[in-house]
Amino acid sequence: MIKRITAFSIHTTGEGERAAFTYSVIDENGNVVVQNKRAEVILVNDETLSAVDTLYRFLKTKIPE
Repeated sequence: MIKRITAFSIHTTGEGERAAFTYSVIDENGNVVVQNKRAEVILVNDETLSAVDTLYRFLKTKIPE
């Protein structure tokens, strides 16, 4: 089985940084078994939070003036 992230969002909530994402599961024959399933997690690991900060800083440089 192949699991593919199809979209994600990271946003601040009362609980902390939350990553919400959708994914699909594809079998060995290329058939979509599960599509657009949603999951989410609160980010608590320092390494993960640092990666989020890096992404936010990168995106901030892309804001059009």
